[in-house]
Amino acid sequence: MLDKLQVERERGITVKAQSCTMVHKDYMLNLIDTPGHADFSFEVSRSLAATNGILLLVAANQGVEAQTVANFWLAFEAGLTIIPVINKIDLKSANVPRVISQMQNLFDFSPSEILYISAKNGTGIGNVLDAIVERLPPPKVELHLPLRAHIFDSWYETHRGPMVSVAIYDGAILRGQRIRTYHTDCVYEVLVVGIMSPNMHEVECLYAGQVGYLLTTMKSVKDAVVGETLYDVNSERSMVQPIPLLTPSAPCIYASIYPTDVREYSALRVALYKLALNDSSVQIQHDSSIALGSGFKIGFSGLLHMEVFCARLEQEYDANVTITAPSVEYRAVIKNNSTIIKKRYNGQHVIRLLDASDFPAYPSDIDHFLEPIIKLTLFLSSAYCEYIERLCVDARGEQVESNGLDIDYTMQQWRLPFAEVRIDFFERLKRITSGYVTYNYQWDGFQQAKIELLMIYINDLPVYEFSEIMPANQVKARAKEIVKKLREEIPRQQYEVRIKATLGQTKKALAQTVILPIKKDFTGRLKGNLGGGGWERFCKKLSDQKKGKERMKQLGQVQIPKEAFINVLRRS
Repeated sequence: MLDKLQVERERGITVKAQSCTMVHKDYMLNLIDTPGHADFSFEVSRSLAATNGILLLVAANQGVEAQTVANFWLAFEAGLTIIPVINKIDLKSANVPRVISQMQNLFDFSPSEILYISAKNGTGIGNVLDAIVERLPPPKVELHLPLRAHIFDSWYETHRGPMVSVAIYDGAILRGQRIRTYHTDCVYEVLVVGIMSPNMHEVECLYAGQVGYLLTTMKSVKDAVVGETLYDVNSERSMVQPIPLLTPSAPCIYASIYPTDVREYSALRVALYKLALNDSSVQIQHDSSIALGSGFKIGFSGLLHMEVFCARLEQEYDANVTITAPSVEYRAVIKNNSTIIKKRYNGQHVIRLLDASDFPAYPSDIDHFLEPIIKLTLFLSSAYCEYIERLCVDARGEQVESNGLDIDYTMQQWRLPFAEVRIDFFERLKRITSGYVTYNYQWDGFQQAKIELLMIYINDLPVYEFSEIMPANQVKARAKEIVKKLREEIPRQQYEVRIKATLGQTKKALAQTVILPIKKDFTGRLKGNLGGGGWERFCKKLSDQKKGKERMKQLGQVQIPKEAFINVLRRS
């Protein structure tokens, strides 16, 4: 009911936190439905900041999953009361005793704490609502104090502009009231006040302890800052205790997005920033390509986050775009030489490498490279442990922990380079286990690694759009793959086209190929008449053609169609 996005209904997952207000007996309850996948952990974090407790749902037919553990610890570390609930007890495949055992072992819940429900049939729902009232503390609010509210979500509506979801901590907020933002110090008028029940329902006022939405005189999508504190314009700023701003975690992967029609750049820019208002964990910056024109480099929390964001961009804004293969952020640590650091690297001891053009021009300046690491948690059938261990070791993984949850299921934790899992690791994981695995991963910093620059040359000129930074063990295979793709995609020219992949700036080829030129038959134009000066004219044509080809080669005028860039660069 709360999954409103098309991509949520298509995939059967929750990717966006949704709030809902309902009345139970004499109590008003404010509920927030949050995603479970690690890529949307920021949705969970900012929702937790606006709540007093959580319902931890576990399906009786699936048991505890990897993301269940991650979300439990987020709530536990936030000091929130946790109510454990086992759902889907009506299914024939439900195994309630096994799930109880798992929840005891992992979370130390006693069976008497756990609630048992079937949301489909309505079984036990009343008990859950009663438990919310009895076990969770009410909001700590002061009605008599001036307004203090917290923006925990925002979105854009075409005919109304930026909308914000708010939790009221003190006082009340009314239609027509003038409010001020604490951090950005801007003043707005409240135009509409409402609650989600579960659809939008306008009210006259929101009081302390309530959750609802506001439409204000905000004009720009950048005005609706998630985490911002709102207070009455007549209150003294020094008397307001702000709610701490939430900072999204750094992106794990990056991909570039270009409009398929360069004339749509401005429309794409507007669409991206409107969508980012409803997904504040993305980072957007300008990017450009010789072949694809102006575009944007976007940072995502993970692969699923990238797929969902791009699907929403297409579905909600009808954007027709080219998306490049995802890359990860590497870092280069410069040798301890203050002169070099100041002169060549603007005083930065560590530099970020997002694509091949960022790679240092002087490799001898580099002390070492760093690559991003994730901590991967797996819940799987014990029968597949050997195959999973082989897969993770091949991906340069290091096992951190392995615990048997019960006779049939095991929990494993691994530290893995993100570059090894960014493309098809999880597809192979599901294939090996026939789908009987759940996983969750989280950012775990950087570690030293051997990194290389795979450089692509076409007729001896570097082409950074096709070049990549990657782990040394992947370079040779990727070099052959790109050279093969380019040979297939670049049409024959009037002159020879040489494609070469090298290790960095060196001239040593890892893979290379040649596309032979098109030959023109001038004898046809001479109609076979090579006598009476025909032969001389034929030789002159050949000479002119040869000189023209040499001149074109020198100018590097290789015609690479846009489709070739798209087919080589787009994600697998």
